[in-house]
Amino acid sequence: METGGALLFLLSIMLIIGVLATKFSSQLGLPALILFLIGGMLLNNFIYFENAQLTQLIGTLALIIILFDGGTQTKWTRIRPILVPAGTLATLGVLITSFVVGIATTYILGFSLLEGLLLGAIIGSTDAAAVFSVLGSKNYNKRLTSTLEAESGSNDPMAVFLTVTLIELIKMPEISIWLAISDFFLQMGLGLVFGLVLGKITVMVINNIKLDISGLYPVLAMGSSIFTYAVTDYLGGSGLLAVYVMALFVGNSDLTHRFAILRFNEGFAWMMQIVMFTLLGLLAFPEELVEVFWEGILIAIILMFIARPVAVFISMLFMKYNLNQKLFISWAGLKGAVPIVLATYPILAGLENSNLIFNTVFFVVLISALVQGGTLSWLAEKLDLTEEDDDGQSSIELINLGNSDSEIMKVTIPKKSPAVGKSLIEISLPDDTLIIGITRSKKLMTPTGTSVIKKGDTLFVLSDKEKRKKAKSVLLGNTKERETAK
Repeated sequence: METGGALLFLLSIMLIIGVLATKFSSQLGLPALILFLIGGMLLNNFIYFENAQLTQLIGTLALIIILFDGGTQTKWTRIRPILVPAGTLATLGVLITSFVVGIATTYILGFSLLEGLLLGAIIGSTDAAAVFSVLGSKNYNKRLTSTLEAESGSNDPMAVFLTVTLIELIKMPEISIWLAISDFFLQMGLGLVFGLVLGKITVMVINNIKLDISGLYPVLAMGSSIFTYAVTDYLGGSGLLAVYVMALFVGNSDLTHRFAILRFNEGFAWMMQIVMFTLLGLLAFPEELVEVFWEGILIAIILMFIARPVAVFISMLFMKYNLNQKLFISWAGLKGAVPIVLATYPILAGLENSNLIFNTVFFVVLISALVQGGTLSWLAEKLDLTEEDDDGQSSIELINLGNSDSEIMKVTIPKKSPAVGKSLIEISLPDDTLIIGITRSKKLMTPTGTSVIKKGDTLFVLSDKEKRKKAKSVLLGNTKERETAK
């Protein structure tokens, strides 16, 4: 088989096995990334791969797509109340975790102080890919889930900043630390601004452009997320933060072809997870990981049982989270792709102990994902932090009907809706607006004039674009809840 054919064959096997692995991972209660990483390590027996630069590029692309998918599926009504704790964890929490692990690493591996702090910075952040995949299908307490998702989606800039700054300090000790700190705030500010601006532009373009092929709308949305990262990064901002903010804006706006875009994002994000984690596994050699076995275990124990809990309890000292909730957040600080991708930075920078740093980080990520990810559901039940999968929030999806002026709105009815308790014949919808389907308790019902709307029902509403806002007002009311769920 020719080289090109062999690579395509391996790619197909990698994707098929990766998809099947997600099924087994849920049954075993383990994050899928563990199986992807192990699969990549097993492929080491057949493929020799050590291209850290290519891995970093593909890893960054995958993170963009994963953040975009996670952000578009995150409701602003859940994120808004926990912005302060999530933001504190994403900054102060990462800083404390990095410092504690860094000091410990200095003694455990015999590193210099800067090298130890560099390793701590690399594994200091909670990984979005790991958190989204583990929390996404579980009925954990919604406030905790939102806190962790917002933290993991926004803490990468701090980890990247610390990693890059420490590498520069190791190579050029004369660099001013104050200049680096001011650069961090500049990156965060630009990331926030560009995320909001480009998010608004993306929504305007998608809703107003008329493409002949509806399948191109998801491609346009995905291209916009990559464009957001590239432009923000080029202009000196945090590209990853910009992508997450842009995704939040897009996901919480009225969006034509919303359903198709979200489903495409979900599938593409999973594909990129499979490719990314398998590549990261290929980059690690089992015989080298054995050399840091005991050191890796010790650093992982310090990370999971000391550094992360200390960071969480200090960061959330005056916030309204009880002991059980703080314990859960401490244990849910999962590590994944971001630390391994960041571990390629010292390799590309040519630092003396770069290979030892990479192997140690890889080993710690494996332990974190295996131990913390595998016991998260059990801990949530023990701490009584699970709940019913019904948050009573309103949501809207738009299904566009080709190039016509009509759309189908998929509207979930909240408990405060003025339509609750009324029959369809009592609801004054705009002319030529029809409710063509009702989903209740996962069953599809054919609506009639006497059908009564209940809280949590999902209505499929056929309407002209111009009458969309009036139909929403009738079904959801003019509450703040409706405005934030647009």
